[in-house]
Amino acid sequence: MTGAGAARTRLAQARLALMLLTRLPAGRLGDPVPPIGACLWAFPLAGAAIGLIGAGLLGAALSLGLPPTLAAGLAILGQVLATGALHEDGLADLADGLWGGRDRARRLEIMRDSRIGSYGVLALIVSVGLRWQALAALAGHDPRLAAAALIVLAMASRVAPAALLAALPAARADGL
Repeated sequence: MTGAGAARTRLAQARLALMLLTRLPAGRLGDPVPPIGACLWAFPLAGAAIGLIGAGLLGAALSLGLPPTLAAGLAILGQVLATGALHEDGLADLADGLWGGRDRARRLEIMRDSRIGSYGVLALIVSVGLRWQALAALAGHDPRLAAAALIVLAMASRVAPAALLAALPAARADGL
């Protein structure tokens, strides 16, 4: 493959990662569409884009004089909107399935159900609340460190699924 061909392939893989992990505009992919496994390397790049959105909103809100708690809330909201709440949806499904099911088959059935249960709601409240408070505290102490944390954590949280996809077998034949 030529240098230009390899660059086009890498660009298509990065665009696919952005399409899978965000709601950000990434254009259309031409044929052949790369397999998901080939774009795992770009998951942290998609995370960087999400982190930059949060960091930008945090910085803008703080520069407008908003208190760290409001700035942190806006940063988290921006990231959630940029991802279509992908992680939050997964967390709620996981919490409902793990604590709501008695056996493996029932847990997988609950996780596939689009409705949210009590465990999912509680997991989201605790997760968002802890992230919000931690970011607000960090932003009140050192806004630049808070912005860097948003970027690094967004990247790291996209490495974990890539590593799990590469290391573990699928829970069922028709899913990840």
